[in-house]
Amino acid sequence: MTRNFVAYLSLPVGANCRRLSVLAMMAFLVAGCAGGPAPGSAAGAAGASNVSESYTLGVGDKLRITVFNEDTLSGEFTVDSSGSVAMPLIGTMKAVGMTQRQLEEAITAKLRGGYMRDPRVNVEVLTYRPFYILGEVSKPGEYPYRNGMNVMSAVAVAGGFTYRANDSTVYIRRAGRSDEQSYSVTTTTMVNPGDIVRVPERIF
Repeated sequence: MTRNFVAYLSLPVGANCRRLSVLAMMAFLVAGCAGGPAPGSAAGAAGASNVSESYTLGVGDKLRITVFNEDTLSGEFTVDSSGSVAMPLIGTMKAVGMTQRQLEEAITAKLRGGYMRDPRVNVEVLTYRPFYILGEVSKPGEYPYRNGMNVMSAVAVAGGFTYRANDSTVYIRRAGRSDEQSYSVTTTTMVNPGDIVRVPERIF
């Protein structure tokens, strides 16, 4: 189905409106699938995974931190520009680069070290940091990330391809990296929070 869909996106300029409509519809269908990524090409699989327990927190992530039976210590917190969250009682805690589980363990250890006998802590990501899409899309810029997002849904959020776009390949610079790699435009090429997606111009 993906092959036929991509072929449809390559229709001439006159069919651009139909192309964008189909792309948007496909994106909504894909966004509803929150499971792990399906197997794909080696290029698409490298570094592309659904947001999971291995996700490392970054600046801009909004968290709900719950200390069970301690409402005054629980609440919503944002990872600030220094990479930390400021919590009641225990103060500033480093969060950037940690998984949710690691942050839970760090907060638990801090509370146990002189504040509580047996603290139980849960960390949940409420809002992920945004992703960025540049190049040959109708509305390049910064957009909120949604769990399960792939390159097709990312392009749809940005208004679809322009008529100059190479709609079979994108370049992605993963968050925290300085280089970008090429990926196929398929439903198995996932976009992660903080990624920069660049849609190149096709060679006429």
